[in-house]
Amino acid sequence: MNTYFLEQLIASPSTLPAGTNPIELAPCVLTIGNFDGVHLGHQAMLAQVRDIADTQSLNPAVMIFEPQPREFFSPATAPARLTNLAEKQALLSAYGVETLIVAGFDSEFRSLSAQAFADLLALRLNVKALVLGDDFKFGHDRTGDSQFLREYGLDVTNLHTIVDSTSKAERISSTRVRDLLLTGDIDAANTLLGRDYSITGLVVSGDKIGRSMNFPTANVALQRIQPALHGIFAVDVVSIDDEGEVIANGLASRAIEEKSGISGLRPESLFGTANLGTRPSVDKEHEWRLEVHFPEFQADLYGLTLQVRFLHFLHGERRYENFEALKSGIHSDVKELVEWRSQQID
Repeated sequence: MNTYFLEQLIASPSTLPAGTNPIELAPCVLTIGNFDGVHLGHQAMLAQVRDIADTQSLNPAVMIFEPQPREFFSPATAPARLTNLAEKQALLSAYGVETLIVAGFDSEFRSLSAQAFADLLALRLNVKALVLGDDFKFGHDRTGDSQFLREYGLDVTNLHTIVDSTSKAERISSTRVRDLLLTGDIDAANTLLGRDYSITGLVVSGDKIGRSMNFPTANVALQRIQPALHGIFAVDVVSIDDEGEVIANGLASRAIEEKSGISGLRPESLFGTANLGTRPSVDKEHEWRLEVHFPEFQADLYGLTLQVRFLHFLHGERRYENFEALKSGIHSDVKELVEWRSQQID
């Protein structure tokens, strides 16, 4: 998949470095949205894009926004991210997208008129067809819609709301997935996602508080304002390469002193216990952290990219009165989660 930032695609030739030609996209069929989580509803959109691309010999393309619009308007109250940009890129590529256009959402972009946005699609991005939700709006003050684009001359397919398979047939949405994850209902969230929920990030330096209690952790960078999950979890973890592929024996090969850890529930993974939140007992309540402890494992993991798959929610974050109480609480959580993992294998 090729990823382009919109600013690259619309840059004036006079502003490009010497010897650089403007990027010209192949004729494409495009869908537009946040695609946060790339859930089953999004996947239905992508399937429609691929079908049209195959039928009309077009390139399947997606436009997303960074930051997401509500993060631009009100970052303090914006919905928690299900997927950061890198995770979204990997998922969209896996679902057959060949061109990803990342539009920087800012004051200039949001002030585009419906006419200017349609011109951008047709004249600069080489869009020949669109697949849009039935409630899609665009342009300054949201004055544009699918009918506007049809009258402009673009081929527009509207995909109706995708619902789940329950008796209530509720709409599948990023909001529903967030709500389920926030309450710890991981299985229900995974049903709407069509896969297991995970977070991918680089192992970075932390404050080493866990190590001081004999519970060392890998501090996994979140790359989002706030995550959609909070609490204590059983996880399994794999190491992935720059292409997003799982590295065989990627974690176990780092083990030292024969402390090779506990195998996870998927191939090449290690079992871990994770704290995802603001660590109220550490007096840093405005700093979101994903910290993973690997029982019976010792290794230097700095610089690795880890994919953390959430398996089981134990409880929400707790505030402990002192260091000893915190240490005792962590010990109890790890013991209970290791026992849970054993029950899955028996």
